[in-house]
Amino acid sequence: MDKPHKILIIDDNEELLDALCNFFSMKKYAVKCASNGLEGLKIIESEIDGLDLLITDPVMRKVSGVGIISIMKKKNPKIPVVAITGWGEFPEALAEEARADRILKKPFELEELLGVVEDLIKNR
Repeated sequence: MDKPHKILIIDDNEELLDALCNFFSMKKYAVKCASNGLEGLKIIESEIDGLDLLITDPVMRKVSGVGIISIMKKKNPKIPVVAITGWGEFPEALAEEARADRILKKPFELEELLGVVEDLIKNR
């Protein structure tokens, strides 16, 4: 049996983070979750070569998701990144500039995000 794909999800909205982590765990992904950018960076540092995908909100306290995307792409540009945002045009532009592979506006359907994740991992 193949080992599950490992994804990191970073979002400072605890309810959304819990929902995403539970959803992807049920879909048989190996999920790491962080409730802020600083926690996310620690996981990236320890897991960078083992990660298959990153999902992050570009606008968070402490360390922004935009900064995380930039760091991730410098450390390992092959790891796909999905930016999930509820803040309109400006964060989307920042996420694009930081080289997020896909950007989804909140609210989104879990199945829509799953499709994006599966597509990015498959075409990695």
